[in-house]
Amino acid sequence: MASEEEMSGPQCCENPPTLTSSSGAGCVAEIGGLKAYVSGPSDSKLVILLVSDLFGYEAPNLRKLADKVAAAGFYVVVPDFFYGDPFVPETMTIPVWIKKHMEWFDKGFEDAKPVVAELRSKGINAIGAAGFCWGAKVVVELSKVDQIQAAVLFHPARVTVDDIKEIKAPTAILGAETDHVSPPELLKQFEEVLSTKPEVNGYVKIFPGVAHGWSVRYKVEDEEAVKRADESHQNMMDWFAQYVK
Repeated sequence: MASEEEMSGPQCCENPPTLTSSSGAGCVAEIGGLKAYVSGPSDSKLVILLVSDLFGYEAPNLRKLADKVAAAGFYVVVPDFFYGDPFVPETMTIPVWIKKHMEWFDKGFEDAKPVVAELRSKGINAIGAAGFCWGAKVVVELSKVDQIQAAVLFHPARVTVDDIKEIKAPTAILGAETDHVSPPELLKQFEEVLSTKPEVNGYVKIFPGVAHGWSVRYKVEDEEAVKRADESHQNMMDWFAQYVK
């Protein structure tokens, strides 16, 4: 179970996006029992699963990233793990939202399995998955059971050293210099674990001058913030190009 201390820190709620169902060049479909924003060629045999933070699958920057990945030839799927009720700071506090949705909050991995199964049933060759904040935990769980071929964890939340010990997919961990949820000290422990797993390729990169959430919760008018987010997106793209094929 997620504790308030683990997931209700202020950094998980900073720079909230303005959610909109009409953002993005893709469309919404149902996959594995969940609504999902999908983008890219539906006949592609290479799939990228993006697992959102608490703000959900309608966040414009996340959908923009999905479109960017799709432009590289991947079929991109961004499921709505919060069933149309993501965290919206104007309506309630994060502890209240977590308490209200604890069941959904803790079963993201279980909800992801039917999504992956349906994609596999279509003859997909490989699946990569990237998770942001809360979503990183879902990606880690998929990696533990050989459900994906590559993983990228952006400013992870609720991911532990023991979790990293169990991952099986090649994993890139992209963290922030200022992160009270997964501080650099914890990420360095992840790096040490990865160094003891020669069967799993992986690396940890800590971005200087950024805070938790920087990869998707940037202001588009802030050129420096966009540049730093773009760098992390390119790291993800390079990782998937190497392993999702």
